[in-house]
Amino acid sequence: MDEDMELAHYMEIGAVELEGMDENGEMIFSITEKAKELAPELWDAHMRHVEESLMTLYENDLVNVEYDENLEAKISIKPEGYELAKELGLIEYDKKETPDN
Repeated sequence: MDEDMELAHYMEIGAVELEGMDENGEMIFSITEKAKELAPELWDAHMRHVEESLMTLYENDLVNVEYDENLEAKISIKPEGYELAKELGLIEYDKKETPDN
């Protein structure tokens, strides 16, 4: 199945949604929670991408990691990490809205 057909299938079953367009006119899609059950292979690939992207930010000292009393991690992106996080597809933001700008 080619990529366009695959995307159409995922959208049809509700595993992927169109979020909008970026500043260059490219379509932005998101993986829905439904993908866990309806398209586990897509969900697994998405989770691997998120984990790898967070590690990239961490390795470049672009995130803060804080632990609560239950030792659950809270990760926040440092202002200088927003551009890379956007390139990695982790966040969408308007530069005017980034912290400390």
